[in-house]
Amino acid sequence: MNGLRTNRRRRPELPLVPLIDVLVMLVLFAFVTMRFQLVQQTLNITLPKVETAGKNEFKGNVTISVDKAGAITLNGKLISDEQLDAALKQLHNIDHEIPVLIKADEDSMLKKVTFVWDVCRKNGMTHISLQSR
Repeated sequence: MNGLRTNRRRRPELPLVPLIDVLVMLVLFAFVTMRFQLVQQTLNITLPKVETAGKNEFKGNVTISVDKAGAITLNGKLISDEQLDAALKQLHNIDHEIPVLIKADEDSMLKKVTFVWDVCRKNGMTHISLQSR
């Protein structure tokens, strides 16, 4: 029986310690190279003109304009913020579904345009359009 040797197979081993070392190194490398941004960045953008806005057809009779300085006109008459609110309440009482067109200069402040839009919505105006070129 000397010629018959029994070959025992070794059980396959998975070397976990080197795998864990590599994983720890990858995690450390990720943390070292990661940039944390705690400060929000603001974008300086210029809005483009809208070429796909469709036709500028408006069939209503309420037009609110906002110029560069933030002055508001209602149907061509200069009006203050408080007067705009009161005038839109009266218009809504006359006609619930009256369309409103907001025309704003391209250099006007977005804050003023959103204020006008918000006043319209607060007073029940639901058909609001923003004119573009």
